[in-house]
Amino acid sequence: MTRAGWSCMVEPEILPVLRERRSVRSYDERHVLATSELASLLEAARWAPSAGNSQPWAFLVGRRDDAAHRSFVPLLAPSVRRWAPAASALVFALHQVGTGPEADALTYSDYAAYDLGQAVAQLCVQAGALGLSCHQFAAFDHDGMAELAGVPAHWSVTTGIAVGRGLLSELAPRERRPLSSIACGGRFGASLRL
Repeated sequence: MTRAGWSCMVEPEILPVLRERRSVRSYDERHVLATSELASLLEAARWAPSAGNSQPWAFLVGRRDDAAHRSFVPLLAPSVRRWAPAASALVFALHQVGTGPEADALTYSDYAAYDLGQAVAQLCVQAGALGLSCHQFAAFDHDGMAELAGVPAHWSVTTGIAVGRGLLSELAPRERRPLSSIACGGRFGASLRL
């Protein structure tokens, strides 16, 4: 059994940007997120797959020191407020929870939360490719954010993402559950042979 928990002889290779991903809680407060970098992150999210190509996601973005960022910070839970405001941007992810009144309304999908997860994952991988760090969080006033941003009732504010240049020196070694505990054969808990 390898360090990763596979029952094969060699640990599978994955992209370094995935293996080296970290959820940092310390950001370089001097780093300014360039408009081109922000556009690149959001473009990566835009190209995520979705059920029926419904693309049921949206993002609220505040860059450090702009009006949106200043309005977002008081809605953060104290545990998140200790570190997230130092990030270059705070991004809040939303997904559609029903069909709205708009003439060009997106088709509602029961898989909207799943699809949003894929969009956020692509945003985070793109951030890693740009040398940036992301830390996703849920400790904030979701209802307050929806009210502040005028989010329609058929959308849900789901998670927050702090984005910036992470300071990695303070991080403990990273550990993951072994793959044997998450990858099953034809039945839950059944060993997968590779």
